[in-house]
Amino acid sequence: MQIILLGTAAGGGFPQWNCWCPPCRIARTDPRRAVPRTQSAAALSADGERWFLLNASPDVHAQLGRLPTRAPSGMRYAPVEGVVLTDAELDHTLGLVLLREARFLQVAATRSVRSILENDSALLRVTRAFAEVRAVELPVERPVPLDYRDGCPSGLSVTAFEVPAGPPRFAPKGAAGHTIGLLIRDEATGGTCVYLPGCGGLNESLVARLEAAELVLFDGTFWSDDELIGLGISDRTARQMDHLPLSGPGGSLERLAKLPSRQRVYTHINNTNPMLIEDSPERALVERAGLVVGADGMRFSL
Repeated sequence: MQIILLGTAAGGGFPQWNCWCPPCRIARTDPRRAVPRTQSAAALSADGERWFLLNASPDVHAQLGRLPTRAPSGMRYAPVEGVVLTDAELDHTLGLVLLREARFLQVAATRSVRSILENDSALLRVTRAFAEVRAVELPVERPVPLDYRDGCPSGLSVTAFEVPAGPPRFAPKGAAGHTIGLLIRDEATGGTCVYLPGCGGLNESLVARLEAAELVLFDGTFWSDDELIGLGISDRTARQMDHLPLSGPGGSLERLAKLPSRQRVYTHINNTNPMLIEDSPERALVERAGLVVGADGMRFSL
């Protein structure tokens, strides 16, 4: 199984178009010290040629250029076999509409996420006006095989599991399965990866799930709980926005540093997070703990 981080920034990208926080300033003036990033998404493949997207970001057109591709026999071709969604947030689903030229699109999502995309954001209805959309339901806690567009098995499977988080602000509350993590398994090699770009807390059962994965791609949105408050950008904490901060007691860095996983990588990183600055003390803390700050284009093989 091959995995590519197509984008590693949170919503708005990095630098964010209207933000002049310290990391965004450095990214504009000295991008070697704060490398720009597109919005969070990944891709996985069993054969290195046919790919499934994990979320469809607003930057999907540029991100598809990171996928290896062959010369097509016809006039239209892209190596995308389907999209697997972890939630219905705009920064993870707006790319569905941008993929409408595909004319056929497989979308795997929980019943709750699909309902939000049909009835609240209407993104599935808009996409369906231009392309045939095959919806694949992701039941919680049950592995689902990922099939290619022609119906043949890829040898990859995904298991959705619920994580602590709230639904999108434009969606009704209370529906189970609106935010999930993905356990991805390669049936041929036994390789396992957890993709979890949004997470509001780490309980023992969730930690146990992470312990069983070779590769953990985890929510790195905020460094501190009061990050946005301290910058005067918001009056809400990271936890109130359903993102577990890295630092402090009970923060994700403390918990993930103890995992036996071979590779632990932060993704979905907000533009305000100081660890985006290459020579920052925050970056040094992450690296000393044995973790990696994800960057666009990183590749993994399991």
